[in-house]
Amino acid sequence: MERPIHGKYIIKGKIILKTGLRVGGQELGVNIGGVDNPVIRNPLTGEPYIPGSSIKGKMRSLMERLKNKDLVPIVDGSTKISIHICKEKDCEICRLFGASGKLDNEKRISIPSRLIVRDAFLTEESKDRLLNMETDLPYTEWKTENALDRVTCSAVPRPVERVPAGAEFEFEIVYTAENKEHIKEDLENIATALELVEDDYLGGSGSRGYGKVEFKIEELIFKSSDYYLGKEDPKSKTLKGDIEDFKKAISELVKG
Repeated sequence: MERPIHGKYIIKGKIILKTGLRVGGQELGVNIGGVDNPVIRNPLTGEPYIPGSSIKGKMRSLMERLKNKDLVPIVDGSTKISIHICKEKDCEICRLFGASGKLDNEKRISIPSRLIVRDAFLTEESKDRLLNMETDLPYTEWKTENALDRVTCSAVPRPVERVPAGAEFEFEIVYTAENKEHIKEDLENIATALELVEDDYLGGSGSRGYGKVEFKIEELIFKSSDYYLGKEDPKSKTLKGDIEDFKKAISELVKG
């Protein structure tokens, strides 16, 4: 499969938490009175972050549903999941997010992703604010929830760890332009996916109010193949922050 690089579009900005966020981490042990469902943290700094895989996976899942794509049940380890798998290399979902799987007895399908979604880390301002909170956990909060007995209505409280509302994370998405005819549509699909996530949720427990986010898109950068060959400068556009402004910038930058 030929994979030319016509250039790269880099989308930068912030993820602002409108409600508390919990992206689960590994439980290293059970402590009496400890917190259930700890959040994922950078092992070097202890700071919570949002994995790029969580953002990208949510974007893809919502776009597959929006475009009414067929979902195929597969077994991933011990878990049965349903995902979209197709053989069309120009499928607007698979060419953007990538595809790997097998349909019936056919050969394994592999379509490389054109999209890179990097891990999102706390801004310096949020680090300072969260570290100075009066909680028993660094950077996060305990939220006490109740499991309710449907018969007796007795409540069993349990503490859950999450990153509080108001925290901000820096994010970066990189799109590789491989087919000039697809660029505008692919970038518009990225914008649509981000808007869908805003109206849905990130992380766990979304139906209970967790994970409402806002994407504040601050810059769209285009680096052509000639830039990487040292022949021209990158093009950059500063944005107001909302999705609609991002869509306008796409039209202007791709046209130019």
